[in-house]
Amino acid sequence: MTKRSEAVQAITDRIAASASAINETRQIPQDLIDAMTAQGLFRLLVPASVGGGEIDFLEYLTITQAIATVDASAGWCFNQNNVLGTMANLMPESLAQEIWSDPNAILSNGPPQHAAVTPVDGGYQLTGRWNFSSGSRHATWVVAVARIEDAKTLSMLVPAADVTFIDTWQVNGLRGTGSFSFEVTDLFVPSGRSFIEGELHREAGPLYLIPRSLAFAAGFASVALGVARRGLDTAVEIARGKTPQEQVLLRDQRATQREVGQAEALWGSSHAYLIEKVTALWQGACDNGALTIEERIGLRLASTHAIRKSADVVDMAYAICGATSIFESSPIQRVFQDAHAITQQIQGRMEQYETAGQFLLGLEPQGRLF
Repeated sequence: MTKRSEAVQAITDRIAASASAINETRQIPQDLIDAMTAQGLFRLLVPASVGGGEIDFLEYLTITQAIATVDASAGWCFNQNNVLGTMANLMPESLAQEIWSDPNAILSNGPPQHAAVTPVDGGYQLTGRWNFSSGSRHATWVVAVARIEDAKTLSMLVPAADVTFIDTWQVNGLRGTGSFSFEVTDLFVPSGRSFIEGELHREAGPLYLIPRSLAFAAGFASVALGVARRGLDTAVEIARGKTPQEQVLLRDQRATQREVGQAEALWGSSHAYLIEKVTALWQGACDNGALTIEERIGLRLASTHAIRKSADVVDMAYAICGATSIFESSPIQRVFQDAHAITQQIQGRMEQYETAGQFLLGLEPQGRLF
């Protein structure tokens, strides 16, 4: 076992022990965050040139799934915060060094509800609000984006202490992500803490050929698969010991046996399809220094499919467990809520199938997340 795998095992054990607290308090305990940052687990995709891990993408997804299997919210934040680390490739090196010279640096972001940016001497004056900022309660920086002239995207890095977080995260699934909103009013952002997306690509490594949307997609698909794995394993454990009223042990019922077999096949096929497409894309990045549209669309389709089918697996597990599934005290209840929260995020929307279908039919793909 490598040093990193040992660190991941130790962290997943601690996360599993804190899973109830993560759900109840709607945040990952700070001691867990500190332990993860101490092991560099929030900078795995940050370029090595600024002190990051820059690890193999397949290894990264394996870690993501392992964390999500013990806690969906921890897995979600892990992926969200790590993928944002790839932005170091897009910003001036001086800014990347400023951020990641701090070993505790963690980024969060969110789509803007509204954002107004005015150029001023030495930078920008910023007013706006951004929503769904996963990991906001442990982030040290937020990424505030705004549209400027010619529809360009201006990304501004703002210390988390300089924004106001708003607790809008009253939800049933992925509660522990603490995906709050944040806002600023007439905040000055120095020009050295901003950059226009797409104008600079500093790193030559294969990680930085992967569009951020696809890195998010594969990561969140791995989170979904981890949640489904937990759900199915939980259902099997319950079936081995539960006897419904006036019936035989759940394990001994043919309907249960059939459902478990079908759910396992569905999980395994979805997982294998994702790994197949991730491997093809990663090999293309490593061997050719470029990605084909076939590789990008393939990963787009496999990621969405893994998210959707993982929810189906959890639905099967939920049904297997019977009436006790509806109680908050049931371990399958939280898995059910988490799995369906994931399907509502943009990476799991059904329209992603349309993008892949358009390409396969010889049409111009209309989606933007590939």
